[in-house]
Amino acid sequence: MDIKTYTLNFGPQHPAAHGVLRLILELDGEVVCRADPHIGLLHRATEKLMESKTYIQGLPYMDRLDYVSMMCNEHAYVMAIEKMLGIDVPLRAKYIRVMFDEITRILNHLMSLGSHALDVGAMAVFLYAFREREDLMDCYEAVSGARMHAAYYRPGGVYRDLPDNMPKYQKSSKKVRSNKDFLYMNKNREGSLLDFIEDFTVRFPVCIDEYETLLTDNRIWKQRLVGIGVVSPERAKELGFSGPMLRGSGVEWDIRKTQPYEVYSELDFDVPIGLNGDCYDRYLVRIAEMRESNKIISQCIQWLRNNPGPVMIDSCKFSPPKRSEIKSGMEELIHHFKFFSEGFHLPVGEVYSAVEHPKGEFGIYILSDGANKPYRIKIRAPGFSHLQSLEEMSSGHMLADVVTIIGTQDIVFGEIDR
Repeated sequence: MDIKTYTLNFGPQHPAAHGVLRLILELDGEVVCRADPHIGLLHRATEKLMESKTYIQGLPYMDRLDYVSMMCNEHAYVMAIEKMLGIDVPLRAKYIRVMFDEITRILNHLMSLGSHALDVGAMAVFLYAFREREDLMDCYEAVSGARMHAAYYRPGGVYRDLPDNMPKYQKSSKKVRSNKDFLYMNKNREGSLLDFIEDFTVRFPVCIDEYETLLTDNRIWKQRLVGIGVVSPERAKELGFSGPMLRGSGVEWDIRKTQPYEVYSELDFDVPIGLNGDCYDRYLVRIAEMRESNKIISQCIQWLRNNPGPVMIDSCKFSPPKRSEIKSGMEELIHHFKFFSEGFHLPVGEVYSAVEHPKGEFGIYILSDGANKPYRIKIRAPGFSHLQSLEEMSSGHMLADVVTIIGTQDIVFGEIDR
């Protein structure tokens, strides 16, 4: 007897995150026989556009790739440029970068956790996760002036040092809150940015406990995740998995440990791995990674408190003049305009640099012909490799499980459909 299947268009749902995904599903009743992911609905031509931009002008494109892991994208890009130029970044800038990389990892995992739970039907976790995300977005805003697209990292360091004062909530013209409310809202904003981040690291483990209370032993959550989308360690490596998708299958691979960059070799942290390679294990890995990131941030805070210093290389070739110098002479003003309009030239050659992005290995390949713009640029986005496994992970599962599998892959289309 022939099995009659039917075809279903699954998405696109909305113009952001994994909502731009179009899946063509072949179903036998509610069982998935085949899943064909289609990309192209968010084509941004990032790699092509960067060929006509100087290296400094190309930096903000990084934030707009995976717009949940902004500074980690920037990190890979500036590291590739620094490797080609042979630049040694000041130590304080390295610690600041690592601290913000881990803040970004927590930001990413909170979004992943909240949206995954929401996709599966749990509303409360999303609101809890965004409560903590707001504080970390304030940290982004404090150093860069932007809550999302920071453009904070620079070839040679970071844009500026950490501010001494944390911005506070201000009263509006309409009196809607009492003075008591404002004192409560600003109680952890009385000091510097480092004080604010330290306060966050103290209370964040309790917040993670709250997420786990809601989900980890919740029988509905486990019924939806345990045994779903199982990928063996061998198959995970064959499919090009990285990050929590690879570690969830039990493969202990983390670039921060295996190929340390910046100051990760100086820091104490563990690499969580899963046992069964299912959606539940990948959830547990992300929860554990948030705890480890919190530990790394605490270590960076202690070092940064005790070690002042420069956060940008002192080179007129690769860094703009200080604002105070611009006002003192015409030569510095000309240098300022020349730096931002023309930028700097990379030597002829090629380079690849990768970081342990929250979603996996994020790499930047630059091919230079000696100009002040890249001749070619190629982005290695972790989500692209994960998306190709969607058919294999969902075949034989129910239609409702497809939502869980998309959630566990933590895909953001800005980097996939670049």
